[in-house]
Amino acid sequence: MFMVIRRSLLVLMIIALFSCRSDDKKAAYLLKRAENSYLLANYNEAKLCIDSIRTLYPKAFEIRKSAIKLMQQVELKEQEISLHYLDSVLAVKMNVLDSLKRFFVFEKDAVYQEMGNYFYPTQTVEKNVGRTFLRASVNENGEMSLTSIYCGSTSLKHNSIKVSLGDNFAQTPISSDIYYSTDLGHKIEKADYKAGNDGGVIGFILSNKDAKSLKLEFVGGHSYRTLMYSPDIKAIVKITDLAQLLSAIYKIKGEKKEVILKTRFLNKKIEENSSVE
Repeated sequence: MFMVIRRSLLVLMIIALFSCRSDDKKAAYLLKRAENSYLLANYNEAKLCIDSIRTLYPKAFEIRKSAIKLMQQVELKEQEISLHYLDSVLAVKMNVLDSLKRFFVFEKDAVYQEMGNYFYPTQTVEKNVGRTFLRASVNENGEMSLTSIYCGSTSLKHNSIKVSLGDNFAQTPISSDIYYSTDLGHKIEKADYKAGNDGGVIGFILSNKDAKSLKLEFVGGHSYRTLMYSPDIKAIVKITDLAQLLSAIYKIKGEKKEVILKTRFLNKKIEENSSVE
């Protein structure tokens, strides 16, 4: 009985040994394919082969180690390609921005503001003293805001605005950023609404950008109705276009930063592997 058990164990060991050798050969074949794909700049195929080695041949330890090192090289090349692409796209976007800046007014208080804002020239403060209107602005990161500005003899305590054309309208939610003051007997009220939390007002204005005027209602303790004419409509449309460009630039810069960090990490790992060898 004991001899039978020993023979059975020996058979299993032999089978396991040949199985391991077979796995090593298959894993080595996949590694060679991965290396060839890497040399041909076919990085997706190289990664697929390496992933197959990890999944199918977990006991092919030495080959798996080589595969991991190759994966680092593949990922490094991919990051280099991404960085080149992002640099080229960013250059194009920055050129467009440079050509558009002259059509806007940039304001930034170096003492109190970390980030400046762009306005359309017709909506700057000095050109609109004492006027009730809806103003648009965008900061350097592409975050756009609407500001409802009311100037009058009576207080409204407004906290929302409604824009309409015929039976169609859009209304902002209640603003979380409100400013009320009095200047020489005149009531001044301001409320900000960030893009994305504007109740669709920006989109509504863009959809009706060719209208000669839109109804503008200040909503709060008391209501006040006026008209928004084409110069203000145009200002909001132009600021929206600039916001989209600035937002794209900000996103690209963020992606570029991530690529640079990952490239540094991969270079460090590759350097560590070389020092171990």
